[in-house]
Amino acid sequence: MSDTPTTPRTYPHGVPSWIDLETQDVDAALDFYGELFGWRFTEKLPPGAPGRYVVASSDGTDATAIAAVATPAAGFDGEVAWHTYLAVDDVDDTAARVAELGGVVSSALEDVGPPGRPAGRMARIVDPQGAPGRLWQAGTRLGAQTTNAPDTWNFSNLLTPDVDAALRFYGPLLGWERTDDLGAGMARVPGYGDHLARTVDPGIHERQAFVPSGFADVVAGVLRAAGPARWSVAFAVSDRDASVTAAQRSGATVLATEDGEWSKEATIRDPFGAELVLAQFDPPESFLEAESEAENQA
Repeated sequence: MSDTPTTPRTYPHGVPSWIDLETQDVDAALDFYGELFGWRFTEKLPPGAPGRYVVASSDGTDATAIAAVATPAAGFDGEVAWHTYLAVDDVDDTAARVAELGGVVSSALEDVGPPGRPAGRMARIVDPQGAPGRLWQAGTRLGAQTTNAPDTWNFSNLLTPDVDAALRFYGPLLGWERTDDLGAGMARVPGYGDHLARTVDPGIHERQAFVPSGFADVVAGVLRAAGPARWSVAFAVSDRDASVTAAQRSGATVLATEDGEWSKEATIRDPFGAELVLAQFDPPESFLEAESEAENQA
């Protein structure tokens, strides 16, 4: 598990790095998510600029940035949704590979942010199965700085009717690998755990000494699901049921709940039409005992 980093969190090529929600009613979305997660918000575009881009954080600073809420880009006619950004070293080179692998670059590549100090460079893409996503080459916006703690971004899952076909695209594009010993649906970027150990999570390998090798490299889920291919964004919560009640009170709709071996989850639709998952970490007792023993031996 990672918490608010003491040094800036950076994301190697292939790792989901940022999320944002695009909706026409930004103020209503800020009210909903501020009430649900306790987020604080900072406007990032100057007065008079077309549209809005509002960054959510734990304390009102970029040092604890979590996500953003924005108005859609001009001409956008897609559904209201949470979008997952995939970190890449060179967005132009990676975008060129999208078409080679059967995907589509759905808008012109663009620098985001003020001239001379861009937040990053972005490409909107659609994978071969129709799932929209974003490629992000970081500038000043490195990515989410607070993750996995309650009320922050926890994980992004690619939901797809054909897992093997998805990996034939994302594997060569982003360096994703999947191994059966890590369980179904876990994509990893080799070396990501070492990157975390060198930067924001120096104890990750010791803490995960009793889990399968490579678990620290897991970056996303690739899960078989009915319906159109799409990205699903999960937020960590300390109490799923309490969060569901709060979301319903503010106008959300509960679509499904699930009590799994490792978590309690609820899929909800916010008042603006975007789906998201509320995930409470709820591991088996054996895991907690092993984790406690590892900490005692450290």
